[in-house]
Amino acid sequence: MTDVNIKLLEGLLPKELTEGVSSSKYTVFPGFCEVHAHLREPGFSYKETIAAGTRAAAHGGYTAVCTMPNLDPVPDCPEKLRPQLDIIARDAAVPVYPYGAITADEKGVTIADLEGLAPYVAAFSDDGRGVQDEAVMREAMRRAKALGKLIAAHCEVNSLLRGGCIHDGIYAKKHGYAGICSESEWREIERDIALAKETGCAFHVCHISCRESVDLIRRAKADGVDITCETAPHYLVLDENDLQEDGRFKMNPPIRSEADRLALIEGVCDGTIDILATDHAPHSAQEKSRGLAGSAFGIVGLETAFPVVYTKLVKTGVIPMGRLLELLVTNPRRRFGIAARPDDLTVWDLNEEYEIDPADFLSLGRSTPFEGMRVSGRCLATVCGGKLVYLRS
Repeated sequence: MTDVNIKLLEGLLPKELTEGVSSSKYTVFPGFCEVHAHLREPGFSYKETIAAGTRAAAHGGYTAVCTMPNLDPVPDCPEKLRPQLDIIARDAAVPVYPYGAITADEKGVTIADLEGLAPYVAAFSDDGRGVQDEAVMREAMRRAKALGKLIAAHCEVNSLLRGGCIHDGIYAKKHGYAGICSESEWREIERDIALAKETGCAFHVCHISCRESVDLIRRAKADGVDITCETAPHYLVLDENDLQEDGRFKMNPPIRSEADRLALIEGVCDGTIDILATDHAPHSAQEKSRGLAGSAFGIVGLETAFPVVYTKLVKTGVIPMGRLLELLVTNPRRRFGIAARPDDLTVWDLNEEYEIDPADFLSLGRSTPFEGMRVSGRCLATVCGGKLVYLRS
């Protein structure tokens, strides 16, 4: 901690916290940056709101959030983006950077008004859907390249989904579920890598979950393609052996095999995977109460990401703390052009142990596969832009 930061915290935090920081009882990190969250407004405020989602982000140590465009209206032109910007200006506890859609209404047919959106958005994505038409994605990449903007792709081949709800592996076969094969992910990544190489577009792959994706991206980087990628805590910590008959274990892409999990960890350690994102995707309790087959895809993650990965992978010596901070702080800001601010800080008690309890969440969403997991690391306070945005009560 610098003297300037200590003085900043002394002006904002209770004496017990500042004394704990000065004595190294508590640890101060730069504010984390989330590049893949669903804050659900406008259109789906019964699932989440900008206000609740950004309070949850602050509770998790985040001081910047990029929010995905699968909304109503879909932000595919400046006029449809305006309602979201108005809500952000009114309600956000931390800065929110919206995505613009790649295609009109995220239908994959007509390219959105990328030129009109570019000044207002962090990047372009049709998250929740893969762009199926190669010609459409090629043209979108060409236009994004001209605008100096990222394409962040949810890579998924619809024809390979086959009605699946979990990974096409041991658990699916044992319990008679239709499975989602890994090829549905890596096949479109393979296509989009070729398009990114052809067009020179800066390309970011969302929420990779399988070993083939890691291998493809590793080779693309070695080949000089302008590519980055993210994974999420649940893919690094859980595998199909952890599945239960509960909607809180249903997300897309799904939790996959132990071999996939280990390949993702290797990708984190060797630099293939650049960013740790949460894919925070809240739904109502009813939408998540229908088991693996009937529940909506998506879990919450902003309030559990750091303690889960710190406990399971940093404390165990699998990933160095410095590498985790690169994934949470340095790399996402660099790739998405979000400036680091010296007065964005988060204070943690790394020694406090507790069980994750969704009743403690500030998000409207409660569905997490980490419910009941014992972890170390409690967020005590978050400061954003020199203002206290979260203080543990």
